[in-house]
Amino acid sequence: MKKIETSITELFVIEPDVYGDSRGFFFEHYNEDRFKEMGINTSFRQANHSRSLKGVLRGIHFQKDPKPMAKLVRCTFGKLWDVAVDLRPDSLTYKKWFGLELSEDNKKMLFIPEGFAHGFYSLTDCEINYMVSHVFDKDLDAGIAWNDPEIGVDWRLEGEPILSERDQNQPLLRDILYLSSNI
Repeated sequence: MKKIETSITELFVIEPDVYGDSRGFFFEHYNEDRFKEMGINTSFRQANHSRSLKGVLRGIHFQKDPKPMAKLVRCTFGKLWDVAVDLRPDSLTYKKWFGLELSEDNKKMLFIPEGFAHGFYSLTDCEINYMVSHVFDKDLDAGIAWNDPEIGVDWRLEGEPILSERDQNQPLLRDILYLSSNI
């Protein structure tokens, strides 16, 4: 398993060691000891799995304090464009985003630390599996507009995205009144 630095501090691409032959393949997508050896000291408390049709855009979501979520994201079927946005006000990369194609073929994962927002765009019908560091709390659930010009994510869209009502109505970052302790 290999940890690859990104342009944003503490946000990492994880490349697992994949063992395969004519029968299929095997890899560990999470091993607490290996993650700690790589300097990632996050415990995961919940695992989620979702399916999206091609063209669906989900996000940009985050969970506020006191239970901000770190995530370990991977695509188990199809391919998607995965995006993390740094919402840590004291970070040198505050409001910056990073995107990466995740697919069943490349088996890459994205480790997203606490203090980030997350979203993805389905490049094909896809399934995504992600582990999170806190149990979901609907009272702490929040989001920002997927097309916020202040952030400027390049979603690699192929036409108009398919959005939930919630994601159609997320506020712009500048309209969210928060302190760093609320993220």
